This record gives sequence, structure tokens and C-alpha cells, in this order.
Amino acid sequence: MRMDFTQCYPDTVSSVAAAARSGCRRRLRRLIKKGRSVDCRDNRGWKALHEAAAAGNEECLQEILSAVDAAGSSQGSRAYVNSLTHEGESACYLAAQRGHLSVVQLLLKRHANINQLTNDLSCPLYAAVDGGHKDVVELLVSKGAEVNRTHTASCWTCLHQAVYKGHHEIVRILVNVCNLEARDDHRITPLFVAAQYGQQECLEILVNAGANVNTQAADLATPLLIASQEGHLACVDFLLDHGADPNKACSHDWPQLPIHAAAEFGHISILRRLIAVTDRVCDQYYGMVSPLYTAVHRNESIELLLSEGYSPDAQDCTHILGYCSPLSYALSCTSKNPYSESVRLLIAAGASLSETDWICVFLSGEKDLLQLILEHRWIAPPETLAMNSSVPNRHGKTVLKLQELRGLLCVILNQVHFAAYWLPLLMKAGLEPSLLLQPHMLEHADGAVLNYLLEFVNWSTLSVPLKRILDQRRVEKTWKPCLPFDSIPSLSHICRLQVRSVLGPDLLMRTSVVQQLPVPSPMHGFLKFSDIPEPSYTESPQLLHGGARNGNTQHIHVL
Repeated sequence: MRMDFTQCYPDTVSSVAAAARSGCRRRLRRLIKKGRSVDCRDNRGWKALHEAAAAGNEECLQEILSAVDAAGSSQGSRAYVNSLTHEGESACYLAAQRGHLSVVQLLLKRHANINQLTNDLSCPLYAAVDGGHKDVVELLVSKGAEVNRTHTASCWTCLHQAVYKGHHEIVRILVNVCNLEARDDHRITPLFVAAQYGQQECLEILVNAGANVNTQAADLATPLLIASQEGHLACVDFLLDHGADPNKACSHDWPQLPIHAAAEFGHISILRRLIAVTDRVCDQYYGMVSPLYTAVHRNESIELLLSEGYSPDAQDCTHILGYCSPLSYALSCTSKNPYSESVRLLIAAGASLSETDWICVFLSGEKDLLQLILEHRWIAPPETLAMNSSVPNRHGKTVLKLQELRGLLCVILNQVHFAAYWLPLLMKAGLEPSLLLQPHMLEHADGAVLNYLLEFVNWSTLSVPLKRILDQRRVEKTWKPCLPFDSIPSLSHICRLQVRSVLGPDLLMRTSVVQQLPVPSPMHGFLKFSDIPEPSYTESPQLLHGGARNGNTQHIHVL
């Protein structure tokens, strides 16, 4: 059974100790004259001495010490003054802890050990600091108390504790006698503690006393980083104004800066301040990490960074964070959840999509996510993309790069079984249908999907190998044509294909250019292929290849 030394049980307290605790000097004196002992302990190991000191009863303490003097030598008196409870607490410690200045003075005159440690490594000075007892701290410091000793399991000094508690008047006393760069078990200094807990006044005192504003903890974190992480704007401002380096790497694992912490935790005012002073080398340079990566779950941070010119593509951080772009990171969270606002912000800003990103889009099973991308991406004809390396914006949208288009085709051609889900969206977005007229597509697509796709082309001009595939599927009864695809297309169909070819499928499907043509208005829908019924689907797409989640999609030659 574990004993509880913190709770006092009434039946264990001696009458002398009870009188000392209550401050009844007359009763205490009578009991002592009757021969009652002042040396009895209760269940906590407390004597009458400890009771008087803890209660701040100086007169009772005098009576007790006088009785001890009368009973023995001065050496015995000194031992009694320094007797400890079961927790290792001395009378001086208990008085200092509670701020009883006169009692501490009396005990020190009676040779109390000013630096006596308790079982948990505290001492009278540390206890006084913790309680914010400025007068007691001044007394103990003036009497030579050890000011730089470490206390508690975390190895904090008195200065650490004073800063943590925000006792700025005590900090003013201690900075004149303490080691300003004392470190705990994580190599954290008092100034770091001030920044971490937003103790601005203590921070100012330490900096003005000469404490190092760029000190680093064991994990390389700086005061500026921790203040940025915790959202202490005033501390951040003060540190920056007094020489704190916003470009000092603050992690062993990757070049983390204070700006990353502010972005991650959404401290916008701090982020705005740090953007102005942080070297833009962190934006896109290899070996660095853009703050957009850490801002992925903070929409306000993303908006601010993008508005300040940070690239939505950033740099490839696969070797550092496991993601090739901020968008890849944001999309990785959509496989089981709806896409986040951060995905929308990055796509709207023109972030490029890798093949792995396209995999995440289809893995999510969200039609809205694909629609979102197509709303902000312009699918230009491949020949146009091959000629334009700059990939300009068109109609306020970012043109899908050739590499992005190739990645998209590689993914969707591995999801032919779910083409009913994605094919209508891509056709309406202006994808050139001939890009999908490949053996794999014609061999595996659902019959309704195949009929829908062939409506967008001149099926009479298909290559001989592709026609053989269609003939074979018809023989095997895996495809039932809904139109006479073995006959010549109608003149009206050929005409609208020609209009599509001249205008380009992107302009035809995504603009109002058809309405400007000199044709009857009923023809507008026909020219935009609106009369073709979409194939229905009952399942959300899932990647067909077990390794696709890791990017191991089976590649099909496209373009």
C-alpha cells in the first residue's frame, strides 16, 4: 500500500504541532512547559517546526526554537532547524514556498540550509520563485542562495521557472545573478521559455539583459520559431526587431523556418510579418520546403501565401516530406474524405497535376473533384500544347500542360471500366476524342461507353486494327452498337465534326462560340453534341491496379 505523505491525518498530529499550526502561542508555551515534545512527527513527517513555518507563525516558531535550545547543544538546534519531512521539505522551504518573509529571515539566522533540496529537487529559492514571492527571492539571493542550480526532472533553473510563471519582477532580480543561457534537458533557455509561453515582458527583460535571441534547442528550434508556432505576435515582433533570424533552419530533419510554423498553425498576422522578412529561397529551390506544404490544412495561410507570390507548385519535396507538391499533399487527404478547400485554392492558382495527382483524383471517387479541376483547366488540342512550352492562360483558365494531359490519359486508360464516370466530363471539357481511340479502350470499355465515344468521331475512318476490335466485340456480343457504325455517318454528323475540327473541341465545348455562328438556334445544341445521351454508372471508380495508390499505374502509350 502506497503511503500518502501530502495529506495530514488529525489523529497523528501532536498537540504541540496543532498549537503551532493554529498560531496559539500561549497554548504552545503551556504544552512545552508540561514536557510535551516538539520533536514528534505526523504521518507526513512534519514536526511542530514545519507547522509553524508553513503557517507563518513567527512567534510560535520562536517558542519552539527556544525550547530546542534549552534542551540541548547548538549543534542539536541546527540539526532540528534543518530537519526534513518525508517529502524532503525543510522549514525554510515551507516558509519560502508560502512567502513568509519574516519566518525565512528567522530560520536563516538559526542556520537553516538555504540550498537544501527536496525529494523532487526543489529548494527554498525555487519555491519562492514559483510562488512569485519577490521579497523572499530578494532575501535568499542576497544571502547567497545558489541561483544556477537545476531543479525538477526537466532541469529547469529558477530563471526558467520565473519566466514560465510570468513573474517579471523576479526575472528582473534574477537576470543580474543568473546564467541567462542556462539550458534544461531539451537545451531550452529561459528566453526560449518566454517566447513559447508568450511572456512578452519577461522576454524583453532577458533580451535587454543580453540573452541570445537566436538560441536553439536540442531539435534546433529557435525562440522565433516557437513564438510563431504558438501565435504570440508581440513576441515575434520584438524578436525580429532585436535580431532574431527568420532564415535559421530550425529542424534536423528538413530546413524548417518560423514561416512554416506560422503557416501550419494559421497565425495570419505572424505569417504576414514573416513573409516580409523570410528569404524567398524557401519557395521553389531544391533542398528547401515551401511554406505552402505546411499550410495545406490552413486555407487562410494558403490564400495569403499565394497572394504574396508563392508558387502553387513549389518544389518537389518527395525526398524530404514524401510529396512532390503541395497539391499532391492536399490530394492525398481526399481518398476517404471530400476534397478540401486547400485543393480548390491550389488548383485555382494553377498548381500542376502529376500522374500521381490524377490517381488521387480518381481514387477519391468524387465527381465533384474532377469537375473542379476541369473548371480551372483548359484542355487545348495536343498539337497546340506541343508548340507552346509556356502554356498561357486561356479564358481565365490555366491550360493543361502536355505532361499533365499525358498523366491524365495514362490514369483514365487504366480505368476504362469506370469510363461512364469520367468520359462525359472530359468530352464536355473539350478533350480530343481521338486520344481515346486506342486498342485498350475499345477492347475493355463498356458497350454504352463505346457507343458514346464513337458519337464524337467519324467511325468510318477508324484504322483497320480498331475496326477489327469492334467487329470481334460484336461477334462476341460484348458490344451492341446503338447506331449503324458499319455504315457511312450522316452528312449532319460529318458537318458538326468539321465544325469541331475547325473551332477545336476546347472552344466548341467550353465557350459560347457556337451561338455566334450563322446557323439556326436549334442547331446550337447539336453542334455541341448535346443530343448524345450520357452512359450511366452505378459505381464510383476505384483504381484497378493494386499498386496504383503508390503511383505504380500500368502505363499505356498515349499521344
